[in-house]
Amino acid sequence: MSDDEIQTLNRPQAARTATPQPLPAPAATPQPAWLGPVLLVGIVLAALNLRPAITSLGALFEETREGLGMSGTVAGLITSVPALCFAVFGVTAPRLSRRFGAAAVVCAGMAAVAAGLLIRPLATNAAGFLAASALTLAGIALTNVLLPVIVKRWFPDRVGTMTGLYSMALAAGTSLAAAATVPMTRALGGSWRTGLLVWAFLAVAAVLPWLAIAAAARKEKTAAAGVPAARHDAGPGVVRSRTAWALACYFGLQATGAYITMGWLPQIFRDAGVSASTAGILLAVTMVMGVPLAFIIPGLAGRMKNQGPIAVVLGLFGLAGYLGLYLAPAAGAWAWVLMLGVSNCAFPLVITMIGLRAKSPAGVVKLSAFAQSTGYLISIPGPLVVGVLYQHSGGWDLPLALMAGLLVPQIVLGVLAGRDRTIEDECGMRD
Repeated sequence: MSDDEIQTLNRPQAARTATPQPLPAPAATPQPAWLGPVLLVGIVLAALNLRPAITSLGALFEETREGLGMSGTVAGLITSVPALCFAVFGVTAPRLSRRFGAAAVVCAGMAAVAAGLLIRPLATNAAGFLAASALTLAGIALTNVLLPVIVKRWFPDRVGTMTGLYSMALAAGTSLAAAATVPMTRALGGSWRTGLLVWAFLAVAAVLPWLAIAAAARKEKTAAAGVPAARHDAGPGVVRSRTAWALACYFGLQATGAYITMGWLPQIFRDAGVSASTAGILLAVTMVMGVPLAFIIPGLAGRMKNQGPIAVVLGLFGLAGYLGLYLAPAAGAWAWVLMLGVSNCAFPLVITMIGLRAKSPAGVVKLSAFAQSTGYLISIPGPLVVGVLYQHSGGWDLPLALMAGLLVPQIVLGVLAGRDRTIEDECGMRD
């Protein structure tokens, strides 16, 4: 009998029959060198496309309504569709992300945006126009939810900086479409169809890098196919987290303020005696303020453990702006729009906090979908209520009081959402 056989017989029976230990998980597949730069380009292009579909239509809405023979009811429905679509389609993002991967879903989202923008100008009636708009908005909703997930997944140590980058791109796209759509339409012959079609080409450009990113993510997933994946649905739901609810309500109130500003600020100035062209410029200034601040605020927030003080400062700027509109809307118009522009930068702050209030990409996708979908539902009545108050009171005193009053709970919720804690710790979700 050989020495090896003797050693085997002398070994304890338990050791001889023990279950073999699993092999160590394979090392993570190294990312290709090109992926980082392409991700940067893809994130910026995606963010640039998140608002032009809305603000370009706003600039040509009267021409579009007349061209398609829309009734006042249908026209009102179209103005309410964005927030509704963001809420409804945003809910599906976590499931789709688990099934196909966040990069693939963002790629599909950008393709839906491009397809909707290409089809929309060809519509011959309001129903077709609304359907094409819904397709575009569905793609925007998915990308809205998943961009924070992409940042958390590939840039975990630079959440604030990367969130600032795409928030700045989002603000730039919003302002660019609002300011450039009418001049471009006139330069291209004056047709509203051409003016809306132009923005489809920007969306097509955004699809290209995401095709490469999605392919790289799919290869990485295939290489790791033998590694047991963590269950993304483990543990209690995100609805049990107080921080998640604070973020959702904060998101909803800041979105309410933004939609009210975009929809009614020019009318406030026109009723105060400001010309229509100047009122439009004042609104553009409010939106342009978001471009530099959307980069600065997330970077600052990412370096702070508690983001509540930033929420307080932004809210106070808003209160000062609304007080100015109440006391002297025309005399101090430029000061008030600057203040409101600062206040509206609560959006990049809340997007940054979504990335910071969860430990893992799985947690971020849950939190992002919940906060944004719930928040957009909360924001739907705001512009309508302001319109009703304006119509029945015959002035802006009551609407401005409401707009200022909403900032008080927004500040409180921002302080609660900014506390240094995560949803996993609050409700027992596994990383």
